[in-house]
Amino acid sequence: MRLVLAYMAALLVGMAGCGRQSPSGGQATSGPSTSGPATRPAQDGSGPLTIAVIPKSVMREFWKSVHAGAVKAELETRGVQTIWKGPLNENDRAQQINTVENFINQGVSGIVLAPLDDVALLGVVREAGRAGIPVVIMDSDLRGEAGKDFVSFVATDNYAGGEKAAMRLAEVLGGRGDVLMMRYNVGSASTHQREQGFLDRLAKDFPEIRVVSSDQYGGATTESAFAKAESLLNRFPELDGVFCPNDSSAFGMLRALQQSGRAGKVKFVAFDVLPKFVEAMEAGQMHGFVVQDPLNMGYLSVRTLVAHLRGEKVPLRIDTGSTVVTPENLHEPRIRELLFPPIEKYLP
Repeated sequence: MRLVLAYMAALLVGMAGCGRQSPSGGQATSGPSTSGPATRPAQDGSGPLTIAVIPKSVMREFWKSVHAGAVKAELETRGVQTIWKGPLNENDRAQQINTVENFINQGVSGIVLAPLDDVALLGVVREAGRAGIPVVIMDSDLRGEAGKDFVSFVATDNYAGGEKAAMRLAEVLGGRGDVLMMRYNVGSASTHQREQGFLDRLAKDFPEIRVVSSDQYGGATTESAFAKAESLLNRFPELDGVFCPNDSSAFGMLRALQQSGRAGKVKFVAFDVLPKFVEAMEAGQMHGFVVQDPLNMGYLSVRTLVAHLRGEKVPLRIDTGSTVVTPENLHEPRIRELLFPPIEKYLP
């Protein structure tokens, strides 16, 4: 932790600069590239840098916060332009691979990528490396090696976040009961780590909590998650608690609990946040959710890649942190900032 803090202090001091401004005097924003090949940096990284930032989806609120963080880094760093582009849906691996390949062909300076699949995206990341285009992985890991296949991994410690969710659910259950975990989507490393952390912590510390189901996937959309949640709730009518590892799976489960009349009766803990989750918590229908800091994730990912391009040594792994939101801390200022990040400061 001290190493990361020292690194961040040096990074902010060494790279701080004036943000770009639009001709009208306001801050410029980033958008899709509409021109030819991007300008490549000088060999020492001192020239202008064009950074492609590729999320898992451009539609969900989580990724809008990541986008805001990337723009924040751009505005605070001289000579940097970010380009934001990614799939519409979080199950379109082919589109994400095609987006990476297009940026390689354009000759961008570097790429920040949140891979949809920990195996399927590895080949194209290695392709970028062979083309001399460094990649920072964010949010969800690859089955590669940081420092070799990619520069750094900037993300929440998802395993630890899953453990936090387990401890919160155990707390509200009084350490006993029947629970189920509805998984997210096959191939998603970040949610798999949350799921494993959740299961491991329950098995280790809470022997009187029985996991009645942990092998069912909600899928990449709220609609598929809702259908699976309905099926699971019908299968387990005496359920005491539920955990879902991301916002889409949790939203589907929340709808299913509400429509079945079991919202609030079944203790519900999730990972990630939507405005509906805050409403549900205020109504006593959710009992905790683990939140990340997506704005900080986008910010640190871009700053880390720029530092690398300019010859600085960067950590192989940067933890962007997670926090458990409960009814007791819901209205604390720091929690409100995590729940409602100021993305309007950076996005049009």
